[in-house]
Amino acid sequence: MTRVAGIDCGTNSIRLLVADVHPETGELIELDRRMTIVRLGQGVDKTGRLAPEALERTFAACREYAEVIGELGAGRVRFVATSASRDAENRADFVNGVVEILGVEPEVITGDQEAEFSFTGATGELHGDDRRLVVDIGGGSTEFVVGNRHVEAARSVDIGCVRLTERHVRHDPPTSEEVAAIRADVRAALDLAAEAVPIDTAETLVGLAGSVTTVAAIALGLPEYDSEKVHHSRISAAQVAEVTERLLASTHDERAAIPVIHPGRVDVIIAGALVLREIVERVGAREVVVSEHDILDGIALSVA
Repeated sequence: MTRVAGIDCGTNSIRLLVADVHPETGELIELDRRMTIVRLGQGVDKTGRLAPEALERTFAACREYAEVIGELGAGRVRFVATSASRDAENRADFVNGVVEILGVEPEVITGDQEAEFSFTGATGELHGDDRRLVVDIGGGSTEFVVGNRHVEAARSVDIGCVRLTERHVRHDPPTSEEVAAIRADVRAALDLAAEAVPIDTAETLVGLAGSVTTVAAIALGLPEYDSEKVHHSRISAAQVAEVTERLLASTHDERAAIPVIHPGRVDVIIAGALVLREIVERVGAREVVVSEHDILDGIALSVA
């Protein structure tokens, strides 16, 4: 077994996984998994730059993660950065800060690479020969991947819960016009994704990342977030629609009072739920298989 650390830095959150991985079988024994909302993508869609306060929040999380990696003795570290740092003009400030703290250079990966890691991490434990559509709804982008054991086609499109919220939402709860604008963006992005990925042909829809797991936790009626109950849960299309409508009618304070919603997602979960509902309706899925394992697990496997 090889002890490795994988870090996934996205638009909304930064996450760490330290695990022992068997390089031949792909067996993964989790030692530490944590997530911090840093909102690195704050304002990037509008300004094209990473905000100084967003960088400092991210660097603070990196310092915490460096301590964990050192304490657990992970010999190999891979730091992957996604949508926000791809888009930013001042990404060199981000890269230099990470190198100074962690001693590794963040890899600003392409959307296709992001999709590959997400697919590998999400489907490693699933059995059967069914064709799967893996959907990773992030803060700035969403990845669509079709395949079984291997990726057949993938596409990343610029719809995510942070990006859509910053672009369209000015009221709480959002107005019908704001909701319509979000849905129009999502539908246009789905058309774009469908040009490269046969999203309508998969037998199983697998959903990843915080928007999906939060909708699942609400649908399950959990009194507090429980990753073991969320992982591999099956949420029907009707439940996705019901939770989305509930969120659409709620105020910020009402959403904040739902115990399974992380405080850092309260303001963006409506857009995330809308993205999920539009995908479910577009592909005609009867349910979503929810996975807690995603790009982070794929990164850790790739290190080993």
